[in-house]
Amino acid sequence: MTTYPSSARPLRAGERVAPLPPRRRKSVFWRMRRNWSAYAFLSVPLLLFMVLTVFALLFAFYLTFHEWNALEPETPYVGLRNYSDMIADEAFRGAIVNTFYFTAVSVPVTMAVGLLIALLLNLPLRGRGFLRTLYFLPVVTPFVVVAILWKWLYNGDFGLFNFYLLKTHLIDSPLLFLSDQNLAMPSVILMSIWSGVGFSMVIYLAALQAIPEDLYEAARVDGASGFSRLLYITVPMLRPTTLFLAVIGIIGAFQVFTQIFVMTSGGPAEKTTTVVYFIYLAAFKFYEFGYASTLWFGLLAILLVFTVIQLRIYRKGEE
Repeated sequence: MTTYPSSARPLRAGERVAPLPPRRRKSVFWRMRRNWSAYAFLSVPLLLFMVLTVFALLFAFYLTFHEWNALEPETPYVGLRNYSDMIADEAFRGAIVNTFYFTAVSVPVTMAVGLLIALLLNLPLRGRGFLRTLYFLPVVTPFVVVAILWKWLYNGDFGLFNFYLLKTHLIDSPLLFLSDQNLAMPSVILMSIWSGVGFSMVIYLAALQAIPEDLYEAARVDGASGFSRLLYITVPMLRPTTLFLAVIGIIGAFQVFTQIFVMTSGGPAEKTTTVVYFIYLAAFKFYEFGYASTLWFGLLAILLVFTVIQLRIYRKGEE
């Protein structure tokens, strides 16, 4: 005779199974106590994040409603006056125009040149590993070092650019790249493109290697040319990568500061004064920390609007 455990015996006719008692859901605090070691390791970076980021952000927002001058003991409440001053500030509008100019030129050109180099280095070339490292080297070089190097190259007395331009008789007299109102911003943009192409190249190269080779094989069988494969396969497959680089590039371009600070100091005649450099002057030259905080939140709003616009354009393209 077969015996069964009380919990596993066959049911008799008309017999119902008694429902199991509901399991008590473990509380959050019980799970935290169980994984206390993980939370202990996370507590230090979380505390640093709260103090250095969250608290700093909230305090900066608090400063926007006060006239906070480091040289004055009084910090009177001024309401929305800092925001109205920001809207009416012609110098700030000029800094926005300069920043738009820098962004509109540097970001597309950097992405286009990076894509071109990535397409070339994706081919089975000899020594392409060395070439990839060579193109990526400016990205890992400290930006201050790059800015000082290019400032020396642009020098009107002993810079290499003027030296070779004079030797090849392309110019008759040395050009003042960083002192001329028409050449200062293009010179800064050229240096920024040179230092940022490597990052776009690496990202595009990774995306190119992720495209299935079967798509290209099918296109070759159908008789598609190389340009057609690039236009109808490569470019559409790189759209997420292009969006990523565009968003990151615009955010970085709107925060351009190091090359302006090292190479031009916002000159000549404020032609290279960007938004972040203008905020730096307001905070650390004129000590208007309340107004500088307001300018920073204005920059944050501009970046948010641009990011939302780019995401909507990408989503419409996917429909």
